[in-house]
Amino acid sequence: MAVPLSQSLAVAWYVLRQKIQGNTRYPLVLMLEPLFRCNLACAGCGKIQYPDHVLKRRLTPEECWRAAEECGAPIVSIPGGEPLIHPEMPEIVRGLVARKKYVYLCTNALLLERKLHEYTSSTYLTFSIHMDGLKEEHDLAVCREGVYEIAVRAIKAALARGFRVTTNTTLFEGVNPERVRTFFDTMMALGVEGMMISPGYSYQKAPDQEHFLRRHRTTELFAAILRDRKRHWRLNQSPLFLDFLMGKREYQCTPWGNPTYNIFGWQRPCYLLQDGYASTFAELIETTDWDRYGTGRNEKCADCMVHCGYEATAVDDTFSSLSAFARTVKLTLLPTAQ
Repeated sequence: MAVPLSQSLAVAWYVLRQKIQGNTRYPLVLMLEPLFRCNLACAGCGKIQYPDHVLKRRLTPEECWRAAEECGAPIVSIPGGEPLIHPEMPEIVRGLVARKKYVYLCTNALLLERKLHEYTSSTYLTFSIHMDGLKEEHDLAVCREGVYEIAVRAIKAALARGFRVTTNTTLFEGVNPERVRTFFDTMMALGVEGMMISPGYSYQKAPDQEHFLRRHRTTELFAAILRDRKRHWRLNQSPLFLDFLMGKREYQCTPWGNPTYNIFGWQRPCYLLQDGYASTFAELIETTDWDRYGTGRNEKCADCMVHCGYEATAVDDTFSSLSAFARTVKLTLLPTAQ
């Protein structure tokens, strides 16, 4: 399995509890953005194109903990920007772990090796390393040579210290499926716990607008990558979501499943779009016009198949019918089954 059994059971019980209580809009993963500043300038990223006075701002540990408690999701993903730049990140993580949140600390790994001593290995903490393919593809994606090799060294160092380590890969137009499959083999050989993959979202502020995938190209690409899936690949995602990426399943977006909290507040409607902010999580859920978003509802959502919009849909579907649950179990135990 790509995640510890304790985490899988905690998430399953959380979702079942929401179902029993009749909650139709519940969070699964809190996307916590403590800052937007980064030490890379990736061409496909729209998160660092803010003026300097905004990039200097950051959330306090207390604001991060309050958001996690207010939201109640069992998993907290900390993207950015680059979270390891935040001087209080170790304290933020300690507080979340103390609250028994499963934390995925997302990082490009440039600072990871020198900062590992500031963190304590735990079932509740995972370093999610941004890796967009093999050396040539990754260094091109992050617009700097040598980053792939730094990240590989950091992965080895983190694993040696007993940390949970996963990878997070965003794919764009022009990717070679065979090279991605080789990349999967390479990451598994390094010993990472699991891999997360997703098509890129076309941020309006991103410098490179030519390589974002259209919806039909997303399904073509992921069908080619995930065909005859190798048994040793551990993908840290719902098998039903992978079905969706391959065009085998139709889903509508669940934007409230991965709510975003950052320096501006609770972002409407999701991590990828900015249609205003709410001051509390309850206000976000109760006052956002959710029917305005998703495939066929909003032109900005037309080509989006990103995990933060659809992974929660797949997880919800898993617990909505016996057939979906059975297929999830089958594909988890036998990933080559189609």
